[in-house]
Amino acid sequence: MSEKLLVIDTDCGIDDAQAILVALAAPHVRVLAVTCVFGNASVDDVCQNVFKVLAVGQQEQIPVFRGSAGPLLGTTTTNDPCDHFGTDGLGDVLEDRDPRWEEKIQREHAVTAMLHLVAENPGKVTLVALGPLTNLALAVKLDPTFPGKLKELYIMGGNIEGKGNMSLCAEFNFAMDPEAAYMVLEEFLCPTYLATWEYACRNALSWEFFEELTSQDTAASRFMKSVTSRCWAFSRETLSKMRDVHFGPGFVSFDSYAVAACVDAGVVAESVRCPVRVELRGAMCRGMMALDRVGRLGKKHSVTVFTKCHKDRLARLMLESLGHPLKSAEAGK
Repeated sequence: MSEKLLVIDTDCGIDDAQAILVALAAPHVRVLAVTCVFGNASVDDVCQNVFKVLAVGQQEQIPVFRGSAGPLLGTTTTNDPCDHFGTDGLGDVLEDRDPRWEEKIQREHAVTAMLHLVAENPGKVTLVALGPLTNLALAVKLDPTFPGKLKELYIMGGNIEGKGNMSLCAEFNFAMDPEAAYMVLEEFLCPTYLATWEYACRNALSWEFFEELTSQDTAASRFMKSVTSRCWAFSRETLSKMRDVHFGPGFVSFDSYAVAACVDAGVVAESVRCPVRVELRGAMCRGMMALDRVGRLGKKHSVTVFTKCHKDRLARLMLESLGHPLKSAEAGK
């Protein structure tokens, strides 16, 4: 299998950490850089979280770039903070943060780093976006030819049924910067793949699998057990109730669904291909993504929206990323 070059753009919270570890563990993948954006935490906390994840994955040589600290227009769809991953994005449990992290961060801004990395490898770089799309939107404004130089784009974000987790109708990453999401889905004409909120929720793994995932005798598994020790109790008891109304119970590591599809196309069992657009107006629907299945938008560019995955393959990738292959055949039950 030929080597796959990735740039990962992340607002590194707990599910981002798991997703990044999936990418680091894939033998045919080389992560060229990690670019950071606000979202699950401040951009400075995100940078520190990325350094910790790279250390756990034993790939500290990967350069890390600091990016956007807020949305394009300074406004989101909600004023409510999102702290179910803790105030630092990794559960507020880490006491060994690197005091020299600012010395290690690259001096170049994340957006210009994206531009030069892709320009140096035209048609070869896959960009994986796991947070608000602010860095990507700025990149296409700085260089309108940027999307055409990408091999492909994978996004964790958006929703297809109007069921929101950040607002009534919008998913978190898109709701945090609706203008950026709109720009990316209008101006990135490269092959684009979306792992949406509903896709992840409808393909949840079991809580028994979560226990197996975080109980392996490896440093990476112990790390995930530590950072999830506080927040997943809240997630299981509170956030899960919100998901259960629409999707049923289960463990969902949202960003892992996008990275898993990127490193193993066989993870995706079903998808739809159509034009999409992000709504920017309205008190309830701002940030919601609409699918155009009948051609009313008149757009020539379509994206691939995942709808169903092979949960056994997803579970295997997640387990292997933390150290050991899948033991249980019950991951998705």
